[in-house]
Amino acid sequence: MTVFRELSQHILDIFENGAHAGASLMHIDIEEDLQRDRLSITIQDNGHGMDAEILQHITDPWVTTRTTRKVGLGIPFFKQTAEMCGGEFSIRSTPGVGTLTRATFQHSHID
Repeated sequence: MTVFRELSQHILDIFENGAHAGASLMHIDIEEDLQRDRLSITIQDNGHGMDAEILQHITDPWVTTRTTRKVGLGIPFFKQTAEMCGGEFSIRSTPGVGTLTRATFQHSHID
């Protein structure tokens, strides 16, 4: 149950990022592929998007676009979780269009 709670917190954090970015539409796709031993979570929004400079540093916990705090841990922790579970993390964003975040996990990973 802890694994699902942690994944749901990552998903919630990405949704909150989209809401703060003014997204009016968010889409989540969770795919379980037992044959390939993968679990994929893809989240897409139509928020403000990020420019190349912010996107380049978005996985750094000391980088955030929020003015209410000086750290942004959600995306770095999501990336770390995916990579620690034998998976990958990617994020693409276009200013004025939105952001697509994808994390894959080794489904059979002990964590």
